[in-house]
Amino acid sequence: MTTIGILGAGQLGRMLGQAALPLGVTCRFLDPAADPPAAAVGRCITAAFDDALAQQAFAAGCQALTWEFENVSLAAVETLSALVPMRPGAQALAAKQDRLDEKRFFNDLGIATAPFAPVSSREELADAVASIGLPAVLKTRRDGYDGKGQMVLREPADLDRAWATLGAKPLILEGFIPFLRECSLLAVRGLDGEIRCWSLVENEHRHGILHRSLAPAPHAWVLQAQAETAARAVLERLDYVGVLAIEFFQHEDRLLANEFAPRVHNSGHWTIEGAVTSQFSNHIRAVAGLPLGVTAMRGHAAMINVIGAWPILADLLAIPGTQVHDYGKAPRPGRKLGHVTVVHEDASRLADLIAAIEALVVAAAPERALPRVASGQ
Repeated sequence: MTTIGILGAGQLGRMLGQAALPLGVTCRFLDPAADPPAAAVGRCITAAFDDALAQQAFAAGCQALTWEFENVSLAAVETLSALVPMRPGAQALAAKQDRLDEKRFFNDLGIATAPFAPVSSREELADAVASIGLPAVLKTRRDGYDGKGQMVLREPADLDRAWATLGAKPLILEGFIPFLRECSLLAVRGLDGEIRCWSLVENEHRHGILHRSLAPAPHAWVLQAQAETAARAVLERLDYVGVLAIEFFQHEDRLLANEFAPRVHNSGHWTIEGAVTSQFSNHIRAVAGLPLGVTAMRGHAAMINVIGAWPILADLLAIPGTQVHDYGKAPRPGRKLGHVTVVHEDASRLADLIAAIEALVVAAAPERALPRVASGQ
């Protein structure tokens, strides 16, 4: 039996483990957290990622290794890569972990982004704003996620406040894009170099956290080729194996890359029910060296995150076509607890079902009803 080791044991690891079981693949996890979500689907070694003894126990008997989130130690990934093949490789993590390196990586491949500049002092912040203009977004170069580690600058008076809040770390200033929509593309590359892509999806963020993904995105057929060209360039440059997501802003009829995630991604959760082969199954297939599955859609699909508190389960399941995914996490404000997917062949009927689901998740966590914050940038 093939055994795959996964760095991290959160909800993405849990869903990877669930997808591995029908393929006869066993997953093993390394995570410092006690009783993480993925412990329900495979053996979990509880230790720091850089614990040498834990690394040996984790890698022993595995045919391949991967990770479920990108804030793992690059040094740990490089150490483990010397023991067992790591898919994707350490170079993908190195390109991703620093936002400045990531933007330069995109531009080196000819992939357009918002204008950007590194910031390491208050003077450099003023120079960057003078060059890029306002509004702009100031971000930490490392470790930010779900809207954390970033501030929108709208007027000169915002600079001092932003520097006082974020200035202790290396930063990047990005021009604020007046985007039509936020989109993402999930793609997978097999061990043999085959690449398959899912449909471009539209994402809505609230308070910096993904609220909903809709597949396909409106007018996706116009932009699909642009997105796939970018994804293929990234996958091939990195000699990548596994699933990768690229987040874009649609500005007029052009896609601008915002960031990439070298892993399975929240905006691809709809693929579990909405595609012939899910992102999780295809990631396991790729890492294990198995043939990739078909990525075609089964209809129009949507994913709504459950954040902070769960609605009554029976109410959700009473909505036709609804599938519930509970990550087994204790409720708390702002925490992703699970997601709900719904698929329908008719786009207008799907919109009605989405509205019914959203009414329930907002009623359970009223802060979700606050106005959308266009800060996915």
